[in-house]
Amino acid sequence: MKSGLNLRIKAASLLRRIFSKRFLKFGTVGASGIVVNQGVLYLAQEYIFHVSYVPGEVNWVGLNLSLGLAIFFATLNNFFWNRLWTWADRKQHYNRPWTLQFGQYTLSCGVSIALQVVFTNLMAPHVYYLIANFIAIVVTSVLNFVLNDIWTFGRVKMLPTSRARKNSKDDAA
Repeated sequence: MKSGLNLRIKAASLLRRIFSKRFLKFGTVGASGIVVNQGVLYLAQEYIFHVSYVPGEVNWVGLNLSLGLAIFFATLNNFFWNRLWTWADRKQHYNRPWTLQFGQYTLSCGVSIALQVVFTNLMAPHVYYLIANFIAIVVTSVLNFVLNDIWTFGRVKMLPTSRARKNSKDDAA
């Protein structure tokens, strides 16, 4: 009985987190990331790698190189906007170098990025590559938000700060 209650409390907490003002900001930033992602993907496919679209055929190398560029630029865009706007109220994240936090952000997004690539590749033979990529982004966005809200911009600490290490040494003495 108690485990069922705990599960309901955790589910309610997750739903509150997802349907919050912060999630709307995250979605807005994500929408700008979609524009960056789709724009870079299109430019890379059409102009950098000169891949012509033929229904039912996919140039896998060109598609995946284009996806890599698109994901990289969209990730940079989203990280900086999320840091400056979505989670601006969590000032403790400014104590960490942005490069370390970008590493956390990238790791948090890694699962979503991998799923985006897999889903895009699975759907590309059946639908236009931009539509396949858009669907993949939407599917993976909720997982991406939860991971970043908890770890990258949350209160979970990966490494103890020098002050915490000093305090633990003082406590041991």
